[in-house]
Amino acid sequence: MLDLLLSEGSGTATSLSDHLPVTRQAVAKHLAVLDRVGLVHAATAGREKHFRVDETQLARAVAQLNEVGSTWDSRLQRIKRLAETIERQKQETENEE
Repeated sequence: MLDLLLSEGSGTATSLSDHLPVTRQAVAKHLAVLDRVGLVHAATAGREKHFRVDETQLARAVAQLNEVGSTWDSRLQRIKRLAETIERQKQETENEE
């Protein structure tokens, strides 16, 4: 949805749902959530709301997700090293018997 909004510049629930395999109501609900968290902003024009991505907020979210991803990558590498050490010790013990 964000990619579509970025490529189109802005959109309504109706115009976006034309490009997606979901209903207009589902798109409207999704846009409401994105608006509530500040990733998009709505401007009312007549009977429709036009949504536009807040690129500053999106950049902050991307940076935060990258940081969380890096943290988890480090944690998973430590777990992998521990598991490999345990496996190696297990094999050494089995070879000694």
